[in-house]
Amino acid sequence: MSFEVPDDLRYMESHEWTSTDDGSVRIGITDFAQDELGDVVFVELPGEGDEVTHGEEFGVVESIKAVSDLYSPVSGTVTAVNEDLFDQPELVNEDPFGDGWMLEVDPSDRDALDELLSADEYRDQIE
Repeated sequence: MSFEVPDDLRYMESHEWTSTDDGSVRIGITDFAQDELGDVVFVELPGEGDEVTHGEEFGVVESIKAVSDLYSPVSGTVTAVNEDLFDQPELVNEDPFGDGWMLEVDPSDRDALDELLSADEYRDQIE
């Protein structure tokens, strides 16, 4: 099975993705992760203004077959939360790189992003 792995994103080994368009860092889970989880039924996320820490848990995704922790690729302050996921957690399955995004963070240390996997490295991991 082939999974979508956009080349312009960076990835964690724990299957979170990041994009850095405007200085903030947008975070979600990958196509591979949502497929492994199955139908997502609940998402628990921090609130705006909360702090997240690089490599530490920031939330939970619950599916019909598993509960999975979410890990932050950077440390910083949460500037936006995708509140649509509270009423429509299935967006994580339907569009993991678009409408299914989870958080935006104002990073306190952008160097952590350099440690993330490239698209090619992530593809190698999930093959």
